[in-house]
Amino acid sequence: MALWDKLMGEIVDIVEWLDDSNNTLAYRFERYQNEIKYGAKLVVREGQMAAFINEGQLADVFKPGTHTLITQNMPILATLKGWKFGFNSPFKAEVYFVSTRKFTDLKWGTPGPAMMRDKDFGVVRVTSFGIYAIRVKDPGIFIKDLVGTDNRFTTDEIQENLRGKIGLRIKEVMPELGIPVIDMEAKVTEMGNRLRERLNPEFETMGIELVEVQVQDIGLPEEVEKALDKRGAIAAIGNMQAYTQYETASSIRDAANNPGGAAGVGVGLGAGMAMGAQMANAMGGAFGGAGGASPPPIPGAAAFHVAVNGQQTGPFDMSALGQAVTSGQLTRASLVWKTGMAQWVKAGEVPELASLFANSPPPVPPAA
Repeated sequence: MALWDKLMGEIVDIVEWLDDSNNTLAYRFERYQNEIKYGAKLVVREGQMAAFINEGQLADVFKPGTHTLITQNMPILATLKGWKFGFNSPFKAEVYFVSTRKFTDLKWGTPGPAMMRDKDFGVVRVTSFGIYAIRVKDPGIFIKDLVGTDNRFTTDEIQENLRGKIGLRIKEVMPELGIPVIDMEAKVTEMGNRLRERLNPEFETMGIELVEVQVQDIGLPEEVEKALDKRGAIAAIGNMQAYTQYETASSIRDAANNPGGAAGVGVGLGAGMAMGAQMANAMGGAFGGAGGASPPPIPGAAAFHVAVNGQQTGPFDMSALGQAVTSGQLTRASLVWKTGMAQWVKAGEVPELASLFANSPPPVPPAA
């Protein structure tokens, strides 16, 4: 095999690279003992550059085109070799072809959540991922710093390094925007541009240009996503009282459908009341001015507890109870209690609740 390579090296006088891959950044031309004939043709295709290396030192770099390898076309190599009056054929040198096309769809992502302060949600863990594109800008620096003596250098050998650099920098860029986390999806283009501008000087030290960075997704914690859903529900209903009634009726319905989960009913029933109270306080602060005192509770407002599957829930005001009656979740037979009552009694026997059942239909009789 060595003899065949030697014979082919003496016959072939074309130095070229036909790239049949989609991830090769640099390729070392293979020739027996790296011997190249005087007057050989160097073919550099579009999207390529060729660099001559003499004993580890970068010599001449050729752009796309067909070049005749003679002394006049290789001034740096001629100087390194000491060719003052021409040279004898063949000569020894390594030839590296470098792909200068754009390599796209390379993936990046944050190595871990970025901690951000948000005025609505406090400290939030945010993640992000996307794609980026690169191209070789300076073949000499690229070969020296990254390729070395590798005979074929691919994107797989550098992706982990580049992906880590982008993933770390995005943690700096996101807080600098100074916007709520829920608004970041609208700023992904700006984030990508900032990343490219900030990282390009660092990439260029390796002979690489960061052509593009796309931020494709901003990930928020599950609890923040749920809070956003709640906010959307409030906006859709448009009325805090209606929202409270909606939450109460939903919780009673869930408890009736899931007797085994009654232990957590109180939490579910209280969710709507708590949300309504928080929003009401916030609105009161907005309209009443900073530092204003909260008003006292409305005097005489009745608040009843409801027994659901043997568990105490509530207390609920008359409005919430009325909604539960309308939805059929609170009946005359439901047990209720409020402060001052000696024991639990049926809702239909409480005078204060009589008006709630005045217009409601009686229980459906059992099927015959």
